[in-house]
Order: sequence, then structure tokens, then C-alpha cells
Amino acid sequence: MKYWIACGVFALVILFIDPNNLLVTFKLAHQVHTLHAEEREFQEAIVQDSINAATLKGNLDAIEHYGRENFYMKRADEDIFVIK
Repeated sequence: MKYWIACGVFALVILFIDPNNLLVTFKLAHQVHTLHAEEREFQEAIVQDSINAATLKGNLDAIEHYGRENFYMKRADEDIFVIK
């Protein structure tokens, strides 16, 4: 009987009271999963930006198109209306 009580107290300590308990472990595992997902998104963004930089390098038409699309740049005789 005393062994069952000792095992129960040990399980209680490990699951809830210990600083590295089960709840903290699950929370950290979820955080690691979230960070890995963010890392994949950033790596995809880096690849896309590298492709855009290679496209824009030396191509004046592509530079003008990029400036008009992303920064709403215009020529001196134009008006721009942004509709969202």
C-alpha cells in the first residue's frame, strides 16, 4: 500500500508541481511547433524576395512595374486612385 501512495505522490509531483511539469512541456511543444511554422513562412518569403530581386536587377520595365504596384508611384502627368 505504501508503494502505491509513493507512486501516486511521485506522479502528482511530476505532472503538476514540478517546474518542468506536463502542462509546461505541452505548452513548450506547441510553441516550438508554432516557431517552426513561422520559420517555414520566412524561408518562403526569402525565396520569393530573392526571385523578385533577381527579376528587378537591371530590368527597368520590371522596376517601374514594381514601384507602381507596391509603392503607388506615378508619372508626373498621372493621377492614381487606390480602391481596396
